[in-house]
Amino acid sequence: MPAAARDGLETAQPLSGVTELTIPPDGSAAPGPQTRLAADYESHDDKWQLQEKDHSNQYAHIYFARLQRMRPRLVKRCRQKWPQLKVVSILAVPEGVEVVVIGTVYKDMKLKPSILDEYVKDRAVGQLLGHTRFTSPDDTLILEDESARMPLTGEALQPGTFVTGVVMAVRGTATPETEGFHVQGVCFAGLDPARPLPQVAEDKYVAFVSGLGVGDEGGDPLRLALIVDYLTAQLGSAAEQSSIASKVVRLVMAGGLMHSTDSLSQATTHVKPRQQAAALAPLRETDMCLTELAGAMHIDVMAGAADPTNHSLPQQPLHRCLFPGASSYPTFHRVTNPHEFTVDGVHMLGTSGQNVDDVAKYSTEDDRLQILDSCLAWAHLVPTGPDTLTVYPFKSSDPFVMNQAPHVMFVGNQPKFQTGWYGGGGSSRTRLICIPKLKSSGMLILLNLRTLDVHPIHFETHLQL
Repeated sequence: MPAAARDGLETAQPLSGVTELTIPPDGSAAPGPQTRLAADYESHDDKWQLQEKDHSNQYAHIYFARLQRMRPRLVKRCRQKWPQLKVVSILAVPEGVEVVVIGTVYKDMKLKPSILDEYVKDRAVGQLLGHTRFTSPDDTLILEDESARMPLTGEALQPGTFVTGVVMAVRGTATPETEGFHVQGVCFAGLDPARPLPQVAEDKYVAFVSGLGVGDEGGDPLRLALIVDYLTAQLGSAAEQSSIASKVVRLVMAGGLMHSTDSLSQATTHVKPRQQAAALAPLRETDMCLTELAGAMHIDVMAGAADPTNHSLPQQPLHRCLFPGASSYPTFHRVTNPHEFTVDGVHMLGTSGQNVDDVAKYSTEDDRLQILDSCLAWAHLVPTGPDTLTVYPFKSSDPFVMNQAPHVMFVGNQPKFQTGWYGGGGSSRTRLICIPKLKSSGMLILLNLRTLDVHPIHFETHLQL
């Protein structure tokens, strides 16, 4: 989203803060086994854990709760930005008088898939359904509140950069000539700045990885084995083990553990034991790697789009029966997606990538880091849910609405590694991280808790001659 449309909020700076790890010379590390540093940890996943699973509610409730929760914040911002203008409902918009209206965006898209399209015999429509992006120049925006809806027009709006579900305020005028509300300015809710970064006495790291793709015939299980050896200080020089590996206090696996759940969902009644064992072999090998890691450090495992748990967000933790070995360790944590936690006072929030991927499908924005930046500007973690991304039908609240920016926001299973900043200067900024799939990038990401610097580490299993 262009900076002008984002109400002056700072755009993400790609690859800002990526630095090389400083490794002491060989011989400088003390001989003998290394002791891993400890860190305080607190989970904030309570709001993502579903106590009741009632899917009979209408999705209108979550849109109403979203608008009600974000309206006071938008009213406050509008009065600061446009103190001379009155905030009114859509039904109360006067003709020819400039006012401010707050509502939820609905994006009218000609190419948007519909369940009815399955029965359409038009071959051209069928071809469009195979596209990975559904935007067109004919897309239009409509603003809705509790009272009514109205079309939005004007050069201040770029429909391609918006998605259905964004709550915002618009400044403009309703006239017969415009056949709608002519927008002259846009205001988003934004977030309160992140708390000052806590003072950490020494370097500590949180490691991130995603997209293991277990069961993919084209995958390379050796990459995961190399990461296990690296994090357990069995790979690299003694100096590297002492200065880096022993200071990794936690590993976060941001979804994408399984390449496909087909082998797990097949009926086993008529399957030969040898075939069943072959289908489950990759998962067993992964459990062995996770068991080795859990014996050395804390691990958070998030579910992803193809992992065997509920499909809608928030995804619940993967079942412990998938990891019989690793689950026996208290250091192995099966967590929700989204996942929110603090390590040594550093507040982190992230997903396995479905929210960013879905925005990319229904907007013209290609840059995943910019989409992550926009989600923070919109103050919503899953703006396209429940319209095009399945979410649980919450009745009285929308837990995906954000109030304060975290210190770190990450998203897994992305096409490439990206990092940048969101927010103002100093220690109130938010570190943004797009984590690529391990099976295609061979990349492990280290985050320094003291500085929020990011260090990508590549693991290759083929010699480049």
